[in-house]
Amino acid sequence: MAILQNKVAVVTGGGQGVGAGIAFALAAEGAIVAVLGRTLATLEATCSEIHRRGGEAQAFVCDVTVAEDIDAAVLEIVDEFGGVDILVNNAQIVPLGNLLEINEDEYLDGMDSGPLAALRFMKACYPFLRGDGSIVNVGSSAAMRSDSSGFGAYAAAKEATRALSRAAACEWGDDNIRVNCIMPLAMSPAMSRWVESGGDDVEDFLNTVPLGRVGDCEEDVGRVVVFLCGPDAAYITGHTLPVDGGQAFLR
Repeated sequence: MAILQNKVAVVTGGGQGVGAGIAFALAAEGAIVAVLGRTLATLEATCSEIHRRGGEAQAFVCDVTVAEDIDAAVLEIVDEFGGVDILVNNAQIVPLGNLLEINEDEYLDGMDSGPLAALRFMKACYPFLRGDGSIVNVGSSAAMRSDSSGFGAYAAAKEATRALSRAAACEWGDDNIRVNCIMPLAMSPAMSRWVESGGDDVEDFLNTVPLGRVGDCEEDVGRVVVFLCGPDAAYITGHTLPVDGGQAFLR
């Protein structure tokens, strides 16, 4: 029997890349997946692929930077499916650039779409997750780089998400809600284009990954989310798991 049979999973940023891979993996284990994002066409593409494989999914248009959108989406999902068992906060606007180049609007976009959106979703889903719920927030190893030049604003958003995750795990343990983070290195569309460019910097980058490759969004990242949301991880909460071929090292 599929280990997530009939669980209702919410995946933000599910139209492509890591979010789509997570949605595919959850659906493959029987979860009913609510796929959230701003662009209906990409959300429907993810749902169509899940349906083709025999799974169940539905698209919900939601701008995660808008509090009203989040509340409305969660209520619509609960009305449609009866509750929420799994929440995956994956959506993130990525502010890149040196600190002297990043303006405040770009910085705030990263914060609004990342940690603030994650907090809003966690609070909106909390009443439905109580009892046996699981949250997986998507972080990043950007802050673990030996040289984080150009990644400061992005890393700040992702580290804030990690801090909120740890706090939620501690505060909601009595409610049997487990909260964990992953830090993936995955072949997103942007990563794929960069790797395929074949520049010298690509080889240098891959040499920093002990397993020597960039992970697959579904098989390498999505399956880890399945594990963290499933019964085999029932005693794991408050942790961050790098899913990056060994590139990051958490001390």
